[in-house]
Parts: sequence; C-alpha cells; structure tokens
Amino acid sequence: MLNIFLVILSGVATGYAVRKVPFVKHAGSVITLVIALLLFFMGVSVGTNDQVLATFSTIGIEALIITIGGTSGTLLCAWLLYSTLFKKGGEKS
Repeated sequence: MLNIFLVILSGVATGYAVRKVPFVKHAGSVITLVIALLLFFMGVSVGTNDQVLATFSTIGIEALIITIGGTSGTLLCAWLLYSTLFKKGGEKS
C-alpha cells in the first residue's frame, strides 16, 4: 500500500514539475488509451480464468443488483439535493 501511495505522490510531483511543458496537454489522451488497454487485458485475464467463468452467472446477478442499487441511490440523492438547493421561490419542482 505504501508503494502505491509513493507512486501516486511521485506522479503528482512530476506533474507539478512539468505542468508548463507543451506535450503534457496530451496526457489525457494517453491516459485514456492506457486505461482502455488495461481494461482489455483485464478482460483477457477474466476470460482465461475457469473459476470466474464457472461462477459468472452468480457474479453477474450480484453485480446487477449492486449496479441498480448504486444508480438508484445516486439518482435519489441527486434529486433530493437538486430539489433542496435549487428550488425557486416556493415553486414545486
């Protein structure tokens, strides 16, 4: 865990040091590409794991329930926050 924290801090320090270098503006595109590659290889790893594939239906149902719950909770909180903070002069939303 300490290694990960040190890597993040070194990235922040490096980013701060080179923030005025012109090619750093393209870092977002490179990061997007790297994340896409990581997701691809993660999928390859899951696809080659027999244990994960054997329990995929159970994992899928649990993931669906968590996703629906998380999305519903986020929407409810966003609606409550919006209706509380952005209500205009007694108007109903």
